[in-house]
Parts: sequence; C-alpha cells; structure tokens
Amino acid sequence: MVARWASSLVNEAMEDTRVVFVMGARQVGKSTLVADHAREHGISAVVTLDDKVVRDAARSDPTGFVAGLPRPCVIDEVQRAPDVLLAIKETVDRDPRPGSYLLTGSSNVRTNRRVKDALTGRMETITLWPLAQGEIHHGRNVVDAFLEGTPPVVTDAIIGVDAYAGALAGGGFPEALTRSGRRRDRWYQNYIDTTLDRDLRDLSDAAKLDAVPHLLRLLAAQSAGLVNYATLAGHLGVSATTVTAYIELLETVFMIRRLPAWRPGLVAREVHAPKVHIVDTGLLMHLLGADETRIGRDDQVTGKALETFVAMEIIKQIESARTDVRPYHYRAGRDEVDLVLETRAGDIVGVEVKASATPSAADRRCLEKLRDAAGSRFKAGVIVYTGRQTVPQGDRLWAMPVSGLWA
Repeated sequence: MVARWASSLVNEAMEDTRVVFVMGARQVGKSTLVADHAREHGISAVVTLDDKVVRDAARSDPTGFVAGLPRPCVIDEVQRAPDVLLAIKETVDRDPRPGSYLLTGSSNVRTNRRVKDALTGRMETITLWPLAQGEIHHGRNVVDAFLEGTPPVVTDAIIGVDAYAGALAGGGFPEALTRSGRRRDRWYQNYIDTTLDRDLRDLSDAAKLDAVPHLLRLLAAQSAGLVNYATLAGHLGVSATTVTAYIELLETVFMIRRLPAWRPGLVAREVHAPKVHIVDTGLLMHLLGADETRIGRDDQVTGKALETFVAMEIIKQIESARTDVRPYHYRAGRDEVDLVLETRAGDIVGVEVKASATPSAADRRCLEKLRDAAGSRFKAGVIVYTGRQTVPQGDRLWAMPVSGLWA
C-alpha cells in the first residue's frame, strides 16, 4: 500500500467541514482512500452509486435516500446521481455538524453550476491524482522547497532520458503499474472506453460523442503544447465551439489538464492560449501508440512525455503544499517558461524542463528574464534536467535532476 498525500487532507477537512468530496479519475484509488478513512474512524455507512439498486434508489428519491443514511457516511461515485448533492445540502443546512458526508466522484462537480452554487461554503473538494513518484518513493513536497528557494540537493541521480523511461511509461494508475506490455495496453484501452462511454454520457446532453476518442488522441499528440481550438475543429470536422465543449468534458473526467497562460503584463506579445497535458504519462504513451523504448529515441515522444511528466508531478504536489499555489505556463514571442507557480502573495517560481543531461546558458535564458522582471517576488527558477546533480546556475537559479521531484 502506498500512503496518499490526500489522506491527511481528508482527515483535516472532516474535522471542520460538513461535506468533503474526493474527486479524481477512475481507478486512481478514491474508493480505497475513503474506505481506509471509514475503517480508521469507525464509519460503518459506506454506499456506492456504482451499484444499480443503490443508484436507482438515489435517483428516484434523492431526499429519501439521503434521509435514510446515518451520519457520518461515505457515498462513492456520487456523480452518478447528482441530485443527491442537493439533498445533502438540505440536510447539512438543518444540521451543520462537520464530517457528515465523505463523497467520491469521477467527475468534477464544480463544473455543475447548480451543484456548485448549492454547496458553496458547505463542501471542500480534494483532488486525487494518479500516484505521484513522490508518493511511491516517500519524497518531500518540492513545491514548498521551491518557494523557500531551496530546491532538493541531489548528488548522484541516474543520467539520461532512458533512465526515466520506465517511470514515464508506467504512469501512476495503481492497477496499470501492476502490468506491463500488452496487458498494460489492454488495461488503458478499457479505462478509456469505460470513461468515455459511461462518464461522458452521464455528464453530457450531447447525443453524439463519437469525435471524442479522436480528439483525445489529437490532444495526446500535442501534450505539453498550446491548445488551438480552430485547428482541432478542422481535424475533426466539427465547430470550434464543439471542440471547446468536448475538451471541457475531458477535463471534467480528469483525462486532461489545461494549464492556463500566466499574464504578468511583461511584454505586448504574450500568448494567452492554454497548454494541455494528458494527466498521466502511462495513458499518454498508450494514446501515442508508443512504448518506453521510444521515450529516449523518438524526438516526437521525448519532449512531450518528459514535460508532461514533470508538470503533472508538480501539479500533484500543489494541493498538499503548505502555501496556496496556482500553476500556469508563460510564452511571449520566442520566450517560454514551461511552468510558472504563483502564490496568492504574488511570489513566483519558474520551471523549465530539458531532456539534456547537461544544462546550458540557453536553458536558463528565459528564467533569467523572468527573474529580472519579477524582482524579489521571484523565489526560484529550476531547470529540471536528466543530469547527475543539482547545480547552481546563478542568482536563485538551479539545474535539478528529474529525480529531485521526489528526493
């Protein structure tokens, strides 16, 4: 068993919040996480809406269904009967004791305006991502370290992209990590089919979602790249509005993660389009039809796989960081910073991802510009590379091996 960072977040939230919602992709371990919490805290009422009998009861009479449950209780896959959330709102308004409901769902309920408005101030949401390498290797939170200006000091890392190919190809879905080769591919295909066929149709009123699998493959081909809705629409033969709606659906079920553009107002030619990442590099490799041998040999795979891996490893750590941080990317003209982390106080960290095992002056040029423009708000610039050790690169700049993300 791997200890999940989200466990402590759930424990804290149940102490002072009426409803706690653990959301994330299918098969990331949400049910296991809440079942463990229920067992450790003596919660006997655990129901799942994946069970048809339970789901039918919840859909036909959500108010009666909720009224019949003792508190505290766990409701798994609650997105399959969303009106249950409105019934929960009525219950916790009458009796606002904390820790009443621990919910899970494979879609982001915050995108449902009716539910979001009903549960504002009553519910805390916690995102559970596929396993991070930091969870697997019991590492510390590098987001906190970056903001403190103390990136992990690594002295003897494995060298080269090939050394990380296994981690990139394996991804972070617990079940997929137990498999390899053809059996892992079959698992990912089943995962995609189930998510697109069931979850998207539960969420969308669209009668025709046939273009979504093709769209997902197109997004995989440009993972870590800018989203161009018009170009995607041309490839699919649908409108840009339809593409936007489908991308929002894919993000709602945690298959992709859009990274918004950072807008510091530094120059006039800033690019405001978001980047897109497939949320898991194992899933990305499956969608690309590639195996781990191509990660270090195929330039069409290497860059997008490594940048997606690094970005998602950091994003997975943000929720458990001590400081509230939001992730962005930045591009202006030919200048680009792969990941910009910004706190509410305006402090920033820049992260560049390079497949090289030797950092160069060119690799730090954009970070230097960002540092000089931001002044004291700039806390660290980190070049994540495939070399052996953490190396200072100038004022508040470092090159850090990929393994420093879980050192």
